[in-house]
Amino acid sequence: MRRLVLAALIVAALAAPSQAQVHVNVGIALPGPPTLAVIPGAPVYYAPGAPANVFFYGHQYWLFHDNGWYWGPSWNGPWAVVAPVHVPVPILRVPVRYYHARPSHWKGWRHDGPPRWDGHWGRDWREAAHERHWREREEHWKRGRHGDAKHDQDRHGPQPGRRNAAHEAGKRGRGDHR
Repeated sequence: MRRLVLAALIVAALAAPSQAQVHVNVGIALPGPPTLAVIPGAPVYYAPGAPANVFFYGHQYWLFHDNGWYWGPSWNGPWAVVAPVHVPVPILRVPVRYYHARPSHWKGWRHDGPPRWDGHWGRDWREAAHERHWREREEHWKRGRHGDAKHDQDRHGPQPGRRNAAHEAGKRGRGDHR
């Protein structure tokens, strides 16, 4: 009976459709890995010599081209279309001066501030802060970076200057009753 159940599970797993990711040709060829420069005050790098707006953040490449966002695991792709709501906030906050292939409707915008995303996509493109927090947290979990205080504390011990209720409860459970 166990073998029959196991065989049925294997067949079902193989028959299930895999999640497809659409890769696109963005029409931009980088001859090699672009030289990256730090954007002051941001955890984002940009490629000043690239023929398009190429950014590097979170071990991923991001491209803004033809008023759309693309993501790629490498400097040469493959590129996948990304909805604006899924572009990390630090990239959206990059000042206009670091976009050297700017859309024409950006003329006259302040170079020391971020693009006016609301004006182009409207306010509906924005993800609520709590939704973005949980989505980004889930993405960190998938990549093996937990970002969870309890998990990190279990691995690295309590942070200096902070009392830990779970740690204190554990001490009481070992006979330290107060």
